[in-house]
Amino acid sequence: MDNINNLQFENIPAEQFEFVQDADRIHDKELQTKARSFFADAMIRFSKNKSSVAAAWILLFLILFAIFAPMISPYGVKDLDKLYVNYPPYLEWAAEHGIKSLSGAKVFDSQNDVAMNFWKGIAVETGKDPVLETLASHEYEVKSRGKMVTKYSYDIRINAYYALGITYRVFSFEEFKKIQDWQNEHGIQIIYPYVEPSDISGITDNPNIWYKVDAKGAAVLDKDGNFVPMYSKRQEIAGAEYNSLRIPGDDGSYIYSCAKSGAVQCRIEYYNYYTYLFGHVPQYIFGTSSMGMDLFSAIGIGARFSLVFAVLVSAINLTIGAIYGAVQGYYGGWVDMLLDRIGDVLDRVPFVVVITLFQYHLARKVGVVPSFLFAFVLTGWIGMSALTRKQFYRFKSQEFVMAARTLGASDSRLMFKHIFPNAIGTIITRCALIIPGVIGTETSVTYLGIVDLSSFAGTSIGTLLSQGNATATTAPHGMLWPSVFIGLLMICFNLFGNGLRDAFNPTTRGVED
Repeated sequence: MDNINNLQFENIPAEQFEFVQDADRIHDKELQTKARSFFADAMIRFSKNKSSVAAAWILLFLILFAIFAPMISPYGVKDLDKLYVNYPPYLEWAAEHGIKSLSGAKVFDSQNDVAMNFWKGIAVETGKDPVLETLASHEYEVKSRGKMVTKYSYDIRINAYYALGITYRVFSFEEFKKIQDWQNEHGIQIIYPYVEPSDISGITDNPNIWYKVDAKGAAVLDKDGNFVPMYSKRQEIAGAEYNSLRIPGDDGSYIYSCAKSGAVQCRIEYYNYYTYLFGHVPQYIFGTSSMGMDLFSAIGIGARFSLVFAVLVSAINLTIGAIYGAVQGYYGGWVDMLLDRIGDVLDRVPFVVVITLFQYHLARKVGVVPSFLFAFVLTGWIGMSALTRKQFYRFKSQEFVMAARTLGASDSRLMFKHIFPNAIGTIITRCALIIPGVIGTETSVTYLGIVDLSSFAGTSIGTLLSQGNATATTAPHGMLWPSVFIGLLMICFNLFGNGLRDAFNPTTRGVED
């Protein structure tokens, strides 16, 4: 039966055959999709990791802040104000529009009548009322002359910049004249009438007490409930001639300075004097540090150093660790064992001991930053070398390496032209995880005071945290803003590094979450 069927197929007439696509040339079709590089594929996978993408954007913002914040701020790292110390965030425009977080506000509890008259005295004399609002009032009784008398105290929120009020300042005759000229030009009062401390009962030299007080420091009011001015009219003690703005009610008899050892002592409103010195009113969007430094600018300057230093350390450790680990992994055997033992010995040296010894001895010869850098590099490359060593053991027996060796490729070419490029993705992503580690360590040692970078960088995040820690209860903003910045920086770097690690990991290619 099978033979009969075979004979039927063997004797098929030629006219029954027909060409398919006789007019068309049959060939392989061109691919309709673009080839995708390994890097492009990694970026697509990275973009699917939402937390890492968000971290990348936040990280970009923090880097831009570090670059541009010191440029935007009108203050430099050396602009230290001795009076505006640990002052809260303040922008005049924001304060005028009722934005409490930027109104320079501080809360004062249990302010009695004497204290309330003190704040009122500043407002009456300068025209700047320090009291923003009364938060609460408390009633209590005290015994006075054998009778129980009801008293009141108040919890208030004040503008700390206005509350500074009047201060004493000694000027040369030339500077005294310049301030008068500036007052005449701008119509802003800086110099106020002089008050002799001897005229004030119970008060020594508080420059904000310009009114009559009793022995307990309470204001003595006139019959209309107004303060009684105690401005000096003794022309014989006047330090220099005054031909400028005078306060309301001055008939020309008040003196505005007092002779002081070849100079003049004045009562000045510091807020306006600050404007005279810098050409603008106080503007501290993050407040000031315990050194009187603008925190907005200081955080940017400290972050600049941290980022540049961390990238530099990572680059050096990458170079040393990659070469060291490549030699270990490629040659193996006794070479690997010897180099591995050297790395183990260095890895057991405590970093704090290294950095302390370097700062006490090496820093005197080469400088603080070079010795600081050397301490990080001394053992920082060990983790990178271990990673590179693993990658070389993984790839050195692959077929493409054997083919290159067969064609006569040298050891250095095999190591750095064939094996190393295949491991570079893993190594680079490791760098992204090393950077936050370096920043965290640098912040810790500067916070503890082991290293002082002020002479080189001006300040650092660790130094700002240390300064803010001392006043955390009275001026929490001093520690809040550096903490927020370094916290975001560390978290975002780690999330960003984890995203890169997953994106460049070949084993995750094609895997969808």
